[in-house]
Amino acid sequence: MRSCDRQGVAGRLTTLGSLEEWRETMPETARQIADDLRARIESGDLQPGDRLPGEPSLVKTYGVAKMTANQALKILVTEGLAYARPGSGTYVREFRPIRRVANDRLSKSRWASGHSIWAADVDRRPLATDVQVYETEAPHQIGRLLGLEPGAPVLVRSRKYAVEDRPVQIATSYLPADLVRGTAITEPNPGPGGIYARLAELGAEPVNFAEELRARMPSEEERAALNLAAGTPVLEICRTAFTEDERPVEVNQMLLDAGSYVLEYRLSS
Repeated sequence: MRSCDRQGVAGRLTTLGSLEEWRETMPETARQIADDLRARIESGDLQPGDRLPGEPSLVKTYGVAKMTANQALKILVTEGLAYARPGSGTYVREFRPIRRVANDRLSKSRWASGHSIWAADVDRRPLATDVQVYETEAPHQIGRLLGLEPGAPVLVRSRKYAVEDRPVQIATSYLPADLVRGTAITEPNPGPGGIYARLAELGAEPVNFAEELRARMPSEEERAALNLAAGTPVLEICRTAFTEDERPVEVNQMLLDAGSYVLEYRLSS
């Protein structure tokens, strides 16, 4: 499989492994406190929007230092289960996670029937999309993934998605400009079934997809764009769409708020 750009949507990468290493540096008691609070969240004892016990309460309950109590709360924030309000406390996340089932959202039966890929993710939840479409020279790595000559033009579709008024994802698709120029794919709204339905009409139907996923901490620019709480990681997904004859027709680089998503992949042997 050809690797996607290591810089991806924007910049420096911190792997999931480094997040785990960071967590492993926490004192054992901090992890135990976080485990207890997580269990209370999962059982429903602590509901979305509830304020978690503060540092003084945790110090008294567990007999630990203030720093240990603070580290326990940071673990839950890093995992996306909680968020901090400066000067107020740490709260259980209120947003219901989006379940992203890759197999369902990319199936031909969905886009061929005129439904959007996003409908599989959000069902009837309010979705807002900010779209920018333009043509430019293909970045080196994108051009390589699309099998283009150096300097070849690509059509860029840059989107920012918000669910229930909450920014959850930034996505940028790159398509060979010579393939899609003058078609509905160059419009902000490409029509029923989205760009995959339009590619099928051009004889370039996507039938196979390759996704690479990495977890990292966001840059300040990305944190602001997704309105992320401090300590919230992001998921970076790079997907390449191929025709039946293995011709790449789209590269999509996505940046997801890790605290807003559950990723599901259904595998068969």
